[in-house]
Amino acid sequence: MSGKLSITVGQYSDKGRKPLNQDFHGMYIAKEPQLSAKGIAIALADGISSSEVSHIASQAAVTGFLADYFCTSEAWSVKKSVQRVLTATNSWLYAQTRQSRDCYDMDRGYVCTLSALVIKSTTAHLFSVGDTRIYRVSGDELEQLTHDHRLWLSQEKSYLSRAMGMDSHLEIDYQTLAVSLGDILVLATDGVYEYVSPRFVTQTILQAGDDLDVAAKAIVEAAYANGSGDNLTAQIVRIDQLPLPSANELYQSLTDLPFPPPLDARLEFDGYTIVRQLHASSRSHIYLAVDNDTQAQVVLKTPSIDLRGDPAYLERFLMEDWIAHRINNAHVLQPCAQTRKRNFLYVATEFIDGQTLKQWMIDHPQPDLETVRGIIEQIAKGLRGFHRLEMLHQDLRPDNIMIDSTGTVKIIDFGSTRVAGVMEMGAPIGGNAILGTAQYTAPEYFLGEPGTVRSEQFSLAVITYQMLTGKLPYGAEVAKCKSRAAQNKLNYDATLYRNRDIPSWVDDAIRKAAHPDPYKRYEDLSEFIFDLRHPNPAFLTKTGPALLERNPAAFWKGVSGILAGIIAALLISQSANTDHPASVSCARNSRVEEGGRSPAPAANRAGSPHNR
Repeated sequence: MSGKLSITVGQYSDKGRKPLNQDFHGMYIAKEPQLSAKGIAIALADGISSSEVSHIASQAAVTGFLADYFCTSEAWSVKKSVQRVLTATNSWLYAQTRQSRDCYDMDRGYVCTLSALVIKSTTAHLFSVGDTRIYRVSGDELEQLTHDHRLWLSQEKSYLSRAMGMDSHLEIDYQTLAVSLGDILVLATDGVYEYVSPRFVTQTILQAGDDLDVAAKAIVEAAYANGSGDNLTAQIVRIDQLPLPSANELYQSLTDLPFPPPLDARLEFDGYTIVRQLHASSRSHIYLAVDNDTQAQVVLKTPSIDLRGDPAYLERFLMEDWIAHRINNAHVLQPCAQTRKRNFLYVATEFIDGQTLKQWMIDHPQPDLETVRGIIEQIAKGLRGFHRLEMLHQDLRPDNIMIDSTGTVKIIDFGSTRVAGVMEMGAPIGGNAILGTAQYTAPEYFLGEPGTVRSEQFSLAVITYQMLTGKLPYGAEVAKCKSRAAQNKLNYDATLYRNRDIPSWVDDAIRKAAHPDPYKRYEDLSEFIFDLRHPNPAFLTKTGPALLERNPAAFWKGVSGILAGIIAALLISQSANTDHPASVSCARNSRVEEGGRSPAPAANRAGSPHNR
């Protein structure tokens, strides 16, 4: 088992020379498995002195952040989770001010500055709004990590340019910092850092040893003694232990379960009765079973016997169940509710009475455009279920799409899914290997680039093309292109030359979504879906692509035909020129023979001056 994330924290706050302490601070250390999934959160807020209610804003900002951050999806990245929470808090603070008697005076409203720190795995995530600072101890000095959002009018006078509750729109500074064992981070309000020297702070922390509360109090008292007239708050965070980046406890804790035995028909297994085997491959074994409690048909997926010793494979297998329990979407395979203790390692999901899209395409080799649109739109809805949780399926292909007896489309098989929140826990065991099927994998993966939602768009466009034509837009050439230059030479084979019933603007939409360059695809998946039904004006008014681009084979056949015609004409012309002098000579000879003499020279016919 890898080590757990562990820190030591020291905190102290005082109202100083003011009648009320408008600062507020706090921290939360979660227990496993949330400690690995969400990390540790620390926050510090500073109310503005001109407002009588800013202490309420400070408390709401800190307590709201610490409570709501740990309620966000574990699939979300730290950045997305914190930004969502702080944006919601900002909206509430701004609304409170707008409803108060000082609705037009932000200096008297529910306004505060905030700095927040989330430590997850071996990375510190820093968020800042205002002039509350975060430092890192570097030797005898303090390295300021955050930027003050303050507008200085003179050396004595300045205004906050950004704060929580100041405006309906919130801009948050965000950065990440790789942390090491023993690193020390300091959070402080302006009432502290403006009145103590960096060297005093670092020496006080080092002298305090393990009692960082004493160090925080000493720093605050020194700032007060040096004349600070503001509220004073300091937080000190020291990294005591870090998890190993090569492993993840969230995964490893599940591998304590034993592997299931071979499953045969009629076998009673963990509360299920096996009906029959549905599928077997090198990756997994899939069975149809009946839940003995509910009598509902379910699907059980067990690890491949051949890969049970592969940590990377087991990591992906375990993630399937974790992902399935976090996506609630009508077009994504749903897991079975776990009502009993699980004694073996397997995944239980709903049973879909239908067929894969691959088999559907075999049964329907020439589907009409409207049917294709309906299937693609359902797949897109399922993909959006992944994308809302910052997940990428990464293996979208006809084999991983099911169509049930009602025509409902569902995405299955989450073994290649990338989860942003989980990726922040540390590098996956399997590294950055391409997990999808090459024919449907976006070109950027073959350049070693990470996938995005536009990569999923490429896969969906390829499936759309295949449904309409029975072919792939680039064949098997994408996987062979290992450079951007090679990918730029890929030729899209227009659907118009395979299916004449497809409108040209539909082909243009597919062409754009399947472009080799991700930045030339649609910005959002919904745009592609919209353009499949509605003619994009840009496609209707543009000049059609050259024949060489649309159909290279037809272009070169045409060029060859023209060249052959030119060569034939030249040969005929040369033959005619060769035959013409001989015929003239024969004609002249015949005239000489008929007349008995040749014509007189021109000079003799016209007469000679001497004869005149």
